[in-house]
Amino acid sequence: MLATKPGRVRYSILLMLFFVTSVTFADRSSLSIAGSALQADLGIDALTLGYIFSAFGWAYVIGQIPGGWLCDRFGARRVYGIALFSWSLFTLLQGLVGVLPLSWTIASLFLLRMAVGFAGAPCFPGNARIIAAWFPSAERATATAISSSAQYSATAIFAPLMGWVVQAMGWQYVFIVLGGFGLLFSIIWFRVIHGPREHPTITHAEFTHIESGGGLMDLEPRVGDSNGSQWRYFKLLLSHRTLIGLYLGQYCNNAITYFFLTWFPVYLVQARGMTILSAGFFTALPAISGFVGGVLGGLISDGLLRRGYSLTLARKLPIVCGLLLSSSMVLCIYVQSDAAVVGLMALAFFGKGFGSHGWTLVADISPRQIIGLSGGLFNTFGNLAAITTPIVVGYLVSRTGSFDSALVYVAANALLAVFFYLVVVGRIHRIDLDDLPVRTPATE
Repeated sequence: MLATKPGRVRYSILLMLFFVTSVTFADRSSLSIAGSALQADLGIDALTLGYIFSAFGWAYVIGQIPGGWLCDRFGARRVYGIALFSWSLFTLLQGLVGVLPLSWTIASLFLLRMAVGFAGAPCFPGNARIIAAWFPSAERATATAISSSAQYSATAIFAPLMGWVVQAMGWQYVFIVLGGFGLLFSIIWFRVIHGPREHPTITHAEFTHIESGGGLMDLEPRVGDSNGSQWRYFKLLLSHRTLIGLYLGQYCNNAITYFFLTWFPVYLVQARGMTILSAGFFTALPAISGFVGGVLGGLISDGLLRRGYSLTLARKLPIVCGLLLSSSMVLCIYVQSDAAVVGLMALAFFGKGFGSHGWTLVADISPRQIIGLSGGLFNTFGNLAAITTPIVVGYLVSRTGSFDSALVYVAANALLAVFFYLVVVGRIHRIDLDDLPVRTPATE
C-alpha cells in the first residue's frame, strides 16, 4: 500500500514568512531608494546620509537579543505579529517628516529609522524558530533559503516601484506606501500563523513527517523551555567555537547585504550617472540573481544531505562557493560600461544568495530551548554591519570622492567570511544544553 503523502500546510507558513520578510527588507531599503532625492532635497552630504542609513542598524542590533528572548519566552507568533505592526507604523510615519523644519526632519528621520530597527529585531529570530518548528532537517535549508531570499525579491519587486514613486510623487511617499503594505500583512499574520500542534488544518501525515524528521513542533514555549534563567546561557553561547565562527561569518556576510540595501542605488546614480528611476530598475537584476542563488543554494544543500553527505559538507560547500563569487564585485572598479557593472553585481549577489545559509545553521546548531536567544545573538553580530558598513562606505566615498575603496572593503568582507565558516565553525552538529558547561544550582 502506498504511504500517505504529507500535506502542504508548512508551505503556506513558508509563503507567509516570504511575504512578510519581503516587506521587512523593503522597509529597510526604502531609504536607499529615496536616498539621492532626499539628499538633494535636504542638502546633506554623503557622511550625514551614511549616519541616517546606520540609524536602523544601531537599534536593530540593540534589539536582537531581547527580540530573540521574547520569541522564546512569549512565542514567535505573538511577538513577531506585534513587531510587524510596529515597524510598519514607524515606516509610514517617516513619510510625514517633510512637514517639519529641516533640522527636525533629519533628527526625526534618524529616530524613526531607529524605531523601525528596534521593532523589527524579532523578525529573523522568529523566522528561525518558525522554520525549525515546521520543517524537518532535510527540508530546512530550502525553507530558510526561500524565506531569506525574500530580501532579494523585495528589492526586485519594490525597487522599480519605489523608484517610480520617488520620481512621480516624491521621496516621502516611499515610506507611506511600504508602511501601508506592512500594516495590511500584520492583520493577515495572526489568521495564518500557528504552530504544528495548534494548526487547524494540518494532517496527521504531515505532523508525523515534520516530527519524525526533526522539526521542533512548537512556536509557543513549553514548560521548562523558556524562562528568565535562560539568560545564564548568554556568555556560554559566546564561548562555543562553532557559534563564534557562525556569528563572525554572519557579520562579514551582512557587510555585502547592507552595501546593497543602502549605498548600491546611490552608487549607480552618483558613480555611474544613472537617473533615480533607472537605478531602481537596474537594482532589480542583482536582486533577482540573489533570489535565484538563494533558492538554488538551499536546494543543493538539502539535496546533498538527502544523498547521504554530512551536514557539515552539505551546509558549508554552498556557503564557501557563494561567498567567493560575491567577492567578484571588486571587478566593477575596472569596467566602464553600465551593463558590465550590473552584470558583475548580479554575479556577486547570485553568490551572496547561494551562500546565505547562516540562519539554516542557527536552526541546525542551536540548542532547541534557546533558538531565539541564539538567533538573536547571531543577528546581533550580523547586524553590526548595518552600523559599520553605511558609515565606512560614507567615509570612504567622502574621503576619496570615489566608490572604488568601498567596493574593495565589501569584497574583502566576503573573503573574511569564507575564513570564519571554513576554519572557525568546524563540524556542524546540534548543540545540546548539556554541551554548554552550566552549573545549575540545586535550588533550580
